[in-house]
Amino acid sequence: MTTYTTDHAPAVLQTHGWRTLSNSVPYILPYLKPNMTILDIGCGPGSITIDFARHVPSGHVTGVEYVPDPLEQARTLASSQGITNITFQVADIHALPFPDDTFDLVHVHQVLQHIADPVLALREMRRVAKPNGGIIAARESSAMTWYPENKAIELWLDITTKMAREKGGNPHPGSRIHVWAEEAGFVQERIKKTAGSWCFSSPEERRYWGGSMAGRAANSGFATQALEGGYASKEQLEAVVRGWEEFVECERAWFGLLHGEIVAWK
Repeated sequence: MTTYTTDHAPAVLQTHGWRTLSNSVPYILPYLKPNMTILDIGCGPGSITIDFARHVPSGHVTGVEYVPDPLEQARTLASSQGITNITFQVADIHALPFPDDTFDLVHVHQVLQHIADPVLALREMRRVAKPNGGIIAARESSAMTWYPENKAIELWLDITTKMAREKGGNPHPGSRIHVWAEEAGFVQERIKKTAGSWCFSSPEERRYWGGSMAGRAANSGFATQALEGGYASKEQLEAVVRGWEEFVECERAWFGLLHGEIVAWK
């Protein structure tokens, strides 16, 4: 039921490893308490998970991923930073291996868009959250924009969106994740809806974002699936790489990504 259109290649992990609470989960910071138990689903290389652990020094954080590939890197990163109140394991969001009412906070970041049944996933997240105040938090991309006009980036967005849809995913669902939460059993009045954003415009930001996107198009599971599935030709992917390289080099370039966010209380 996972529809992830790439893998955990270096360019992908580079993108995921950049994420922290301040740049990717700021909306949840007001709710964190030092003794919380937290489940971070789709933890990847663990940067957000480790940041959670820093914020709950007398609590514990569990990071889970549907495949083991990135977890050793996550464990190594936590150990190198002296973070001990943390564990990582393989788990499926559709059937979490935890008892009911286990966690104070259950979190996903850009995960629901990659699975076939986000409502089932949210039901599972709700199940393992504690009653009377347990929190479910989700952040998903909603819309993208950039400057200057770049036909190759338009092509990249078309390819990624088509791949995700045809594989059963839900690309860029940030505007409707609160609806999924209601379908999963949350009461509308106990769902807080907000929006957040990423903006990449400085030379360093352009190198990070554009460089990682070019890397994905050049050599990752995304490139392999795009070619094997007939979603793009080799020449089109090469054009996408050049387009992102042009974005990196353009001093006036700007890329914005809008996210939808929810905090829901059980």
